Order: sequence, then C-alpha cells, then structure tokens
Amino acid sequence: MQMDDMVIISVDDHAIEPPEAFIRHYPEAHKDRAPRIVNEDGKDIWLWNGQRFPTIGLNAVVGRPRSEYGMEPTTFEQLRPGTYDPKARVDDMNANGVLASLNFPTRPSFAGGVFVAMAQKDPEEALRACRAWNDWHVQEWCAAAPGRFIPMCLVPAWDMAETLKELRRMSALGVHAVSFSDNPANIGLPSIHNAYWEPFWQACSELKIVINCHIGTGARALHPSDESPIDAWITAMPISIANSAADWTFASFWKRYPDLRMALSEGGIGWVPYFLERADFTYAHHHEWTFTDFGGERPSDVFKRHIISCFIDDQFGVKNLDYMNENMVAYECDYPHSDTVWPNVPEYLWASVNGLKKETIDKITHLNVMREYSFDAFALNGGRENCTVGHLRELGKDVDVSPRHNLGGLKTDSMDAIGKARRPVTSGDIERMFASA
Repeated sequence: MQMDDMVIISVDDHAIEPPEAFIRHYPEAHKDRAPRIVNEDGKDIWLWNGQRFPTIGLNAVVGRPRSEYGMEPTTFEQLRPGTYDPKARVDDMNANGVLASLNFPTRPSFAGGVFVAMAQKDPEEALRACRAWNDWHVQEWCAAAPGRFIPMCLVPAWDMAETLKELRRMSALGVHAVSFSDNPANIGLPSIHNAYWEPFWQACSELKIVINCHIGTGARALHPSDESPIDAWITAMPISIANSAADWTFASFWKRYPDLRMALSEGGIGWVPYFLERADFTYAHHHEWTFTDFGGERPSDVFKRHIISCFIDDQFGVKNLDYMNENMVAYECDYPHSDTVWPNVPEYLWASVNGLKKETIDKITHLNVMREYSFDAFALNGGRENCTVGHLRELGKDVDVSPRHNLGGLKTDSMDAIGKARRPVTSGDIERMFASA
C-alpha cells in the first residue's frame, strides 16, 4: 500500500456558519429574531435575542502562516472561504486528500452550549435556533456535496420530549451523529448518570446515532495560571477529556444499550492504553468497597466496545493499537483550527501508519467510520477508486494552498502587527483576547 492509496475520512472538523445560515431556516414569523451577523467597530459579531457573541472564527486560522496563528479571526474577510462555504471546503478537502468530513458547529459552540444557556431564559427561541442550525447543516452544508460530509445534529437537551422529536426528525433525514456535551452537568444539565437521559440513550441506540463528545464541551481544559505559557494549555487540551472518559466508562447504561456508541472527539489516542490499564486496576483493586459491577467484564472491555477515539497526529498511539481496539479508532483533521495539518494530512498520517497491515490502515482511516456512522462513502462517491488520496488530489491540484497573510486580525498584547511574539504568549493573553473581543 502507498500513501496515495489511502482513503481518509475525518470525524472532527468544524464549520463556520455563514451570515444568513439561521435566517434562511427560521420560521417566517420569527425571521427577524434569528441570529445574524452585524459589524461593530470593524468586527463581525453574532447578534441574537439581544445578546452579542463576538469572535466568529474561534481559532479558524487554516491557511495562515503559523507565525500568524491566534484565537480570532473576527471578520469573514480573515477566513479562508473553505471555513464557511461548503463548495470551497470540498476544494480544500480535495487538495488535502480527505474524502469526507464530520463538522462541529461554531456559533452554537461545539455541542450547542449557547442554546442550552439561552434556554434558561427563552426556551422557545433556543429551540428555534437549534432546529434552524440542524436544517442549515443538513440541507445546505451537507447537501452541497453528498458523500463528502457526514451529517450531524444538535438537540435541545434541556427538553427531553423535544430532544427525542428532533433526533427522530434528523434520523429521517439520514443523520447518524449527534454532538453532545462530554459533561452535561458542567453546563447546567443532569449528569450522564441521571435517569433524565435514559430516553436519549435508548433513541440513539435504536436510531444508530453516534454520540460525539468534543473536548471543551463540558469538562474544560484548565490552565494552571494566567502566567502559564499557552503551549502548556494547548498540550493538555486533548488529554483533558480523560476525566469525562472515565465518567462515561463507568456509567451503567452501557449494559442496557449494547449497540450505543460515543466518540471522544479531538481527544487523541496516545493516553488511552494507560487510561484503560488504570481503569482496570481501579476496578480490580477497589470494586469490593465501591460496589461497582461490570458483570464479569472489565472497564476496558466496555470502553473498547462502545467508545470511539480519534487522533490528528499521534504516532505513539498508532504504534500501540494492540492495547486498544483498532475497530474503534478513527482519524480527525480538525480543519480549520490551528492543530490541523492541512493541506498535508496524507503525509502526516502516512508517517504514523506506514508499516501497519493494510487491513489496519483501512480500518482507522475510513472503514471504522463508515461502519459506525452508517456512512457508505464508496457508494456515495461512485466506488473506492474515486475516494483515494491520489484521486482527490488530482481533483484539487489547482487549489491554491499557499499561505495567506492576515494583517488585520485581533492580536494579543504580546504580538506585533504581523503576529510575531515579542515574548512567549501566555494563557492570560488568550483569556484577555477573548475578553476584549
């Protein structure tokens, strides 16, 4: 097998909602209340229900020189079109050799946390926005290129009856993925151990909908101090989901729903072998007084059967697949965020998987995703020969992937006009950047 023979599907990318995404899908009688983009002081911001939501890009810096990375952009002009235009995204995917992509929201937050917060004061408005986002994502973003995007929905998690209704509505449209907080208790909802969620687990199991839990949607990666280098915070972000992973692994509902699946999105895999070893030790060493019962199995058995883990660039994890379940590992690109290796995904991925058996490479690059997300990529794209890195890159050979400078973006107080740091950027710098936005 050669690099160009790989078929690559990413289960973690992000879309920036275009200015009229919500307006086009709001009920006619309420269109004037839909979230919309306005420009204030040279920045594009979202205005919704009397609230302003700045920083439209949230680290959507793909295509810039790395010396100009930051946590903005603040205007659409600073964004690469592939971040908000699905046709342009497909061009960028072709140039990157990536066949298909699952995209998390941006404005609603990755798991709809903005809607959850709004529901505390205006649940009807929050419900309208949640439905509108789903319709934009499925009917516009995914429909723009059938076979290139894996559709995913949000749910009005504050209302179980409406959640189940929306799950079934989306399922009827071919959706087999839902974005969900990795720790709903941290955003004002019941914990995953609460009986409130029982109908949700059951519906996701019956409808074959994978629960996708992105880092930062519940258990936030905390930085040690405002003086800590931002590098330390970035390093720990993927591993921060380990706390939630333990919570999910020791949950009892897996026994009742053997077909239920969830994914630890953008969590990496290198830490998983030790995590599973520790979970099994904990159970063996402590269950006699904690009264945890895995019915003759180990925690690692539950994790390996139910939980999908994914990686961007994780050579250690790939070399230790024997300690995981290679049938539940997938790839992620993280376009358009700063961790993405666009447009060089095949080169990075090949450096990790070269030397593995072809069967294993195929599993972790696309077959596992096709199975778990009920996504027949080959049928949707006219056969495997149309899905390979080599074929896609030929389609995208004229896409301009040269770095594009951004001189007008928001900068931290440690950066000069072109983004070069005068001193190491700290976690506090980034916090102040958000505050000033």
